Amino acid sequence: MTTTAPQFSRTLLDKVAYVPGGTGVLGAAIARGLGHAGAKVVVGGTDERKLRAVTDSVLATGAEAEGVAFDARSVKDIGRSVDAVCDYFGRCDILVNAVGIHREQRVLDATEESFDSVIDLNLKAAMFLGQAVARRQAQQGQGGRQVHILSVRASLALQGKGYSAYTSSKGGLAMIVRQHAVELAPHRINVNGVAPTFVQSEMAQHVLKNPEQRARLLERIPLGRVAEPEDVVGPTLFFCGPGSDFVTGQILYVDGGLTACQ
Repeated sequence: MTTTAPQFSRTLLDKVAYVPGGTGVLGAAIARGLGHAGAKVVVGGTDERKLRAVTDSVLATGAEAEGVAFDARSVKDIGRSVDAVCDYFGRCDILVNAVGIHREQRVLDATEESFDSVIDLNLKAAMFLGQAVARRQAQQGQGGRQVHILSVRASLALQGKGYSAYTSSKGGLAMIVRQHAVELAPHRINVNGVAPTFVQSEMAQHVLKNPEQRARLLERIPLGRVAEPEDVVGPTLFFCGPGSDFVTGQILYVDGGLTACQ
């Protein structure tokens, strides 16, 4: 388990990064990682109190940081949030999309309302966040980076759970990553995805708090544990920085070896 903050070189000095969904455990860790790497960070979310807390934690890294409240279910509000990023810092070089929810319902019991709520936040919001940021990046003419946070469920089903909506959204997002990468390549905008296994967070507690389900999960992960939020930060920063200049349209699985043996 990670007990200290990871150390990152300051490869993103003067870059402007937007992290919608940055008030969640994973998004907040990524926002702080971007701050440690020298980026100016804008955190997006719905909860003003959480926005202030995460923004303060990014400021504590020595980086400049702002927060923007917005509703990811609204395409208009998504556009407004990206405008706010550019109003704060003049441009948007990096998007790290950490927006996402899970609603568990077995296929025989699934409702249209629940299914749509997951697709709207996990897939539709990703589409239009990518679009809004890409429009700005294309206008800027200096290229850009977009990283979407997916899940191993982009390619793996989960036995014994009601994951139709979640797996559909993450599988669809994997294809958005590839399609956007191809379409935006002429603008020198790289688009990639990071797909972790279960991360120690509130969203994963429906599995991790059950001893039997947790033990079964850990048996399937060769490294023998679930991910800590910090485990996902380094791979995300790789896609944001100069080391991935020739990498686009890729999904990096951060899963302790899970997909290698499934």
